[in-house]
Amino acid sequence: MASVSVTRSRPLRRARRDWRGWGFVGPFMVVFLAVLVAPVIYAIVLSLFRTQLVGGSGFVGLGNYGQLFQDPKFWESLFRVTLFLVIQVPIMLALSLFVALAIDSARLHGSSFFRIAIFLPYAVPGVVAALIWGFIYGNQFGLTGSINDLIGFDLLQPFSSDWILASIGNIVTWEFLGYNMLIFYAALKVIPTDLYEAAELDGAGQFRIISGIKLPALRSSIVIATVFSIIGSFQLFNEPNLLKALAPNVISSYFTPNMYAYNLSFAGQQFNYSATVAIVMGIITAVIAYIVQLRGSRQEVR
Repeated sequence: MASVSVTRSRPLRRARRDWRGWGFVGPFMVVFLAVLVAPVIYAIVLSLFRTQLVGGSGFVGLGNYGQLFQDPKFWESLFRVTLFLVIQVPIMLALSLFVALAIDSARLHGSSFFRIAIFLPYAVPGVVAALIWGFIYGNQFGLTGSINDLIGFDLLQPFSSDWILASIGNIVTWEFLGYNMLIFYAALKVIPTDLYEAAELDGAGQFRIISGIKLPALRSSIVIATVFSIIGSFQLFNEPNLLKALAPNVISSYFTPNMYAYNLSFAGQQFNYSATVAIVMGIITAVIAYIVQLRGSRQEVR
């Protein structure tokens, strides 16, 4: 009887992990951890402490957060940027959408010139833009002052308490109108031309093409632009901070939450409380942006 040899299968050697991918991702991860994750963790740690005149810095847990929620200056600044967001963002996005549709319609002569001209203000640094418009708004030396002198009375008062928020909104709209226009225009250019041809064969006019083809195709781009605009509105800082020198009685040190956190830290030396303001604003911004993105994604699926 011949013996049958039974061969046992040797266990497969575990494939060695290929770490070469981390060689490409590693530099980014180092910078990401150093400039984003580490500062956030440090700010959270700072917000849990409080520096006192006697005893130095001590752990207070959520004491700074409780103080912040009872701070009328914080709520006033938060209400102001929320009002700014509700009014300025829809106007800016509507204008950007209108301009993108006009340039894409192929009925606007010199569309390349208008596309570059409208986008050009975005290339101007925010500090420079605020200084330019601050000079224009000047009651004594700017264009506003010249117009008031021409008509004989102060008709235009961009630095008054009633108009300061609209004046800042005008600057922000001027800066970011072209940026959002480019987002919408890029989304319009990827729409297949076959859809336009089929719509024209069915007798659809331009308004029907816009409402039935272009606007549905722009839904995801509108959501993205809205999320970016929400984040930018809650981070409002450069424009009011630079205009404060021209309107010191109107723009306070807590005009926006970012200005409040900045002045608490660098002018008041209240680093712990400033970190608390920053953390709370970061959470509020993230939650609202996530809700807007989630609702936009659900509508897109429908």
